[in-house]
Amino acid sequence: MRGRDRRPSPKNSPKRAETALRELALAYPGAYEEFPWGHRAIKVKGKAFVFMASENHELSLSVKLPVSSMGALIFPFAAPTGYGLGKSDWVTSRFGPGEAVPVGLLGTWIDESYRAIAPKRLVAGLPAPADGAAPTTPSRPPRAGRARRRKSIR
Repeated sequence: MRGRDRRPSPKNSPKRAETALRELALAYPGAYEEFPWGHRAIKVKGKAFVFMASENHELSLSVKLPVSSMGALIFPFAAPTGYGLGKSDWVTSRFGPGEAVPVGLLGTWIDESYRAIAPKRLVAGLPAPADGAAPTTPSRPPRAGRARRRKSIR
């Protein structure tokens, strides 16, 4: 009986989802992967925008979500990322064997993470996000105490 079988369905297996999400992340301008700590980190200009691990038929994915982190945390598979990164809007999703992986949703989170981390010139070349929202790259407020001084003319 398929309903009682606890083996992952080939269609929704974490391994297939990992492959699809990896390909999606690497399609962004300047994206490349490295393997610090034995896990996959997909980076742009030296900064990671996706951390991915696949072990024992389980998948975990961590992304930076400066706009949607609070909404993402309502899902049962999502939690603030450890090592203090959760305080900086990083969210980790975990999926075990047989659990359906929402590749479309995770793809939108990868997009938000890339836009938050990548240099503005790379983000500017991207089409608007699929949901029609404004790009999610946060703007930085000017630094305090760095006002320009004018030379006085006497």
